[in-house]
Amino acid sequence: MIPRFQLPPFLSGRGSAPGRYFFVSNSTLAGLLAALACLAVGLGSYRLLSGWQVAQLAHTNAQRLGAYGVSLENALARHETLPFVLAQDHRLHDLLDHPNDPGRVDTVNRYLELVQGRAGVTAAYLTDAAGLTLAASNWATSQSFIGQHYTFRPYFTEAMEGRPGRFYGVGATTGDPGYFISAPVQQNGTIRGVVVVKVSLAAFETAWRESGDALNLADAHGVLFLASLPDWRYRSLAPLPPAVEAELHETRQYGPYPLLPVKASAALSFADPVRPITLWDNGGGRHEALMQTLPVGPLGWRLVLFSDLASAYGLAAAQATALGFATAFLLALGFFARQRHSRLQERRAARAELARVNAELEAKVAERTALLTATNARLEEQLEAQADAERILRATQDRALQAGRLAALGQMAAGITHELNQPLAALNTLSDNAVAFLQRGKPEGAVDNLRLISQLAGRMGRIVGELKAFARRGQSELAPVSVREALDHALFIVELRRRELDATIALALPEPSPQVLADPVRLEQVLVNLLRNGLDAVAEVDAGDPQRPGGRRLLVSVSRVPAYHDPEDEGGEPRGSTGVSLVRIVIADQGPGIPPEVLPQLFEPFFTTKPVGDGLGLGLSISLTIAESFGGTLAARNRPEGGAEFILELPAA
Repeated sequence: MIPRFQLPPFLSGRGSAPGRYFFVSNSTLAGLLAALACLAVGLGSYRLLSGWQVAQLAHTNAQRLGAYGVSLENALARHETLPFVLAQDHRLHDLLDHPNDPGRVDTVNRYLELVQGRAGVTAAYLTDAAGLTLAASNWATSQSFIGQHYTFRPYFTEAMEGRPGRFYGVGATTGDPGYFISAPVQQNGTIRGVVVVKVSLAAFETAWRESGDALNLADAHGVLFLASLPDWRYRSLAPLPPAVEAELHETRQYGPYPLLPVKASAALSFADPVRPITLWDNGGGRHEALMQTLPVGPLGWRLVLFSDLASAYGLAAAQATALGFATAFLLALGFFARQRHSRLQERRAARAELARVNAELEAKVAERTALLTATNARLEEQLEAQADAERILRATQDRALQAGRLAALGQMAAGITHELNQPLAALNTLSDNAVAFLQRGKPEGAVDNLRLISQLAGRMGRIVGELKAFARRGQSELAPVSVREALDHALFIVELRRRELDATIALALPEPSPQVLADPVRLEQVLVNLLRNGLDAVAEVDAGDPQRPGGRRLLVSVSRVPAYHDPEDEGGEPRGSTGVSLVRIVIADQGPGIPPEVLPQLFEPFFTTKPVGDGLGLGLSISLTIAESFGGTLAARNRPEGGAEFILELPAA
């Protein structure tokens, strides 16, 4: 029977037609309420989740902005003292005393040209107190600064006032933008001239463009003068006041560029370092973005990063939808449970009525009826117990699945930490070497170290790319890799550790160097793990121990062996023949060896014998996985003469 639900008069229409009612079933009313509850949960969770996703994006962007800011600060400070050093040179003082002497002009021109080449700056030049350029590093080019006046530039005015000058602008002579640093040239307390160094920042634009970030550098007025997207260069975040436009025109800071404002939902400013905005591109397309800024440099500049919010909002919508469906599922379960309870009550009432009627029948019929009723009751209890067991099983499975996901997430986080630890140590060594070379006046060595730093940074990017692609990709594409080159790179990474231990690493490689089928970055990772383990083992050796005359020593030997050769049997026969040979790489140490109880667990994840904080226990596990992905093997054993050795066998190219 469908219950009757009477609506209020202003909804039921009773005023115009007395006695008329709307009939609404309980199931229909419950469905409407459930739909409203799911909608409320979805909308409320979307607001919370979208805010959380935007906050997460802002936190990630803040870390990236910090890294970009440190890099830019270092680049600006690198040449900060160069003009002050040049201002002390006697040749510049002689030229200011005799500005019309061709010999002195030629001497200073060549000196500035030499400094410009060695320091890696765009230009260096000298002006007198009237702003006339007397000598310049580009004296031999068609765009020479000699004879030009730069009194309209702020860096000239600041230097003539006895202060260091800093300025970024488009070159008035060359049209090329750059960062200008100036210093006064003083003689006997009098400012006789100004020496200026120009530094190009174009490399930052290139690096930002390759990173894929919408990154910009704005001046104190909000003008974007460096941008990863060329269309954004020389645009302003908001319309410029007339006084600012006049100042920029007077100093010719941005040359002929009109400095049009960015098309946004509102005038952009630096008041809020994190701010959601709406942007329009040249085609009229609308984009929701997150604008974040970071102060950088001595001139009030700001790094400005625009991040697309579509992915954050989309993820929040997906999560909110999932919560809505989960709520609907729970409400449906509750509704079905209520319906089942109602049916059970109806059945119990029917049984009671049937029992009352059957009580009047014959004793045998009554007994059989009672027996049937008891049997049905036991069956219902068994069904309820089975349903409870199924619910417990589903809950247990859900918890096990969640635990597996958390374990995978923890292992991936630990793997990223382990993979990046070694390149970071090499970066520290190279950066220290670069500083030492610069302090000794050897910029060539510093350039070499910086080039190696760039290569290691690229390597770290490839490692992170490998980890990010882990869930989407199977094995990496294998290619021929020189064992010599892979060992050289790995030895370079562990060089700092080797010097700390005063250890020796001896190499025994055939000529020419064999090649293996592998991924170069992951092969270097395996070699670095094995070399570092060997160095850690010999760290426990006393250099003066007569039992180990070689001291702290590793031996790395490379040889070709038949396919399926048993690494545990040096003189054994091949276990099979496929026509493909193997390359064996053996890294042996003179340490205390591997305890017998440790050998069976050596390649298990998170197993380590090192003190807490000295390792995650993932190096050998990851190395074994990589070797097997190449179609090779990795084994370990103790040497009869003492120490341990790791045997890596890979298919020859």
